[in-house]
Parts: sequence; C-alpha cells; structure tokens
Amino acid sequence: MEGLIVAVVHRTLVAGTPLLLGTLGEIVAERAGVLNLGVEGMMAVGAVSAFTTTFVTGNIMLGILVAVLMGTLLSLIHAFVSVTLKGNQVVSGLALVMFGLGLSGLWGKSFIGTPLPVRIHDISIPLLPNIPYLGPMLFHQDPFLYAALIMGVIFWFGLTHTRWGIVIRSVGENPAASESQGISVSVVQYVSVMVGGALAGLAGAHLSLSYSRAWAEGMTVGRGWIVIALTIFALWNPLRAYIGAFLFDGIFVLQYLLQPLGIPPNILGMLPYLITLIVLVWAVIGKDARRHAAPAMLGEAYIRGET
Repeated sequence: MEGLIVAVVHRTLVAGTPLLLGTLGEIVAERAGVLNLGVEGMMAVGAVSAFTTTFVTGNIMLGILVAVLMGTLLSLIHAFVSVTLKGNQVVSGLALVMFGLGLSGLWGKSFIGTPLPVRIHDISIPLLPNIPYLGPMLFHQDPFLYAALIMGVIFWFGLTHTRWGIVIRSVGENPAASESQGISVSVVQYVSVMVGGALAGLAGAHLSLSYSRAWAEGMTVGRGWIVIALTIFALWNPLRAYIGAFLFDGIFVLQYLLQPLGIPPNILGMLPYLITLIVLVWAVIGKDARRHAAPAMLGEAYIRGET
C-alpha cells in the first residue's frame, strides 16, 4: 500500500507538470490583459518540434529550445492580431488552436510510433531521496518538474513583489494609467504573451520528451483547455496553480486505481474533467474570487485615447 501511494503521487507530479507550466505562462499573459486561448495549439507544436528535433539531432536541450522557440513564435501571431491589430482575442486564440493542431499533425506524421532514441533521466537530490515517503516522491524526479516548481515561485514573487510584476498587473488593470506613466502597453503585452507561448511550448516538450517519449497526433488531449480553466481556478496566482495542476492530474491518475472496482470506463474518463469543473465553479463563486477578480482589461483591446 505504501509503495502504491508513493507511485501514485510520483506519477501525479510528473503528469501535472505540463499543466503547471502552461498555467504559469497563461497567468502572465492574462495579467497583462491578453486572453490567449491558443495554448492547446502551442503545446502541440511544442511537443512535435521537440520530438522531431531531438530524434534527428540526438540533442535533448536543442529539442527543448526549439519547442520554446516555436511556442514563442506562435504566440507572436496572437500578439500581433490582439495587440497590434486590436482584433478579437477569442477568435485569434481559437484560430491558433486549429493552426497549431493542424501544423503539428502534418509535421509529425512520419514520426508516429517512433520511439525516442535518447532519454531524460530523473534528477536525484543528494541524501534527500532516502527520506521515507517524501524522498522517492519529491527528491528523485523529472527535471521538468523541478523547473516548473522553481518558476512558479519566481513568477509569484515577480508578479507581487517586483517592479516588472507591478507593471504587468497595472497594464492588465488600467493600461491608460500605465501609459501615462511612460509604460509601453504594447511592449508589456507582447512580452507577456511571448512568455505564455514559451511555457506552452516547454509544456509540449515535456509531453513528448519525458512523459511519453513518443509523438502521437493529438497527444495534448485537451490539456491546453484545462490550462485556461486552471488559470481561473488559480485566480491568476502562480502559487495556486500548483494546487490546480496536481489536483487535476491526481484525479486522472486515480481513475486507473478505480478500474478494478468495476466502474464503467466512460465514467472514470469523465471524472477528472467533472471534478475540475466543480472546483472551477466553486473558485469562481467563492469569496476568494470576489476579492481577486480577473484583470479588468482581460480580453479587451487597448486603443490609445479611449477609456
């Protein structure tokens, strides 16, 4: 039983890593007032670009860098439409999803079913893995997980205790006032959207290089949409993103333990999404949501001279 608990928690942390990475990036973008629904497409392109680059070159770091670059480039399309052209952010994001999924399917068609020739090894922190229970669960883990956990703390501190964090939040709340203080609203929004795209690409790289070590069309299986929901659940707070990401994938992993009980597979497959929806509704209508509402200008194009 003890070994089972350790295995479930360990698997939950690994499975929740791409959700955490994607949510952190979306929080930054939305804090600046830009809604990017294209996370699913950016994750898919990140996954296929990371896999194909690593497969061809044998260099994992290069694969990760390409995935981050591709996610950033796709996010620039959304930023151009939303910030420069003042287009509809919802339509732009949905178009980005369709473009990303189509591009990834075409790009990775010849690599379907091909195993990755290299492997990302878990990082073991000296001495700490010997701690009962916590050691195997937390201190002998995937490097992507450690990176996500560290970035969550950095983003939380940055958004709440640094000047650039205040600038991002002020642009999302009142861009006109920010501009009156000499802040370039467009630059802040472009950079914030690019950060979101980079992390979505990194999340995709984790899926193909570490989580499954293979490429399959549609391997994101809706994770990008879950990221959008988790951003709301987290109330745009990077630390709360930990809870949402690992809660969802904890339930996802749990469904495999419930299969021997005779519960219909369709119900088990629906369980993670149902629980996430319930928690999301609770978060939106709760007291915390009223105290920490969405950025005032989220999804709204800022036009200079208009209030």
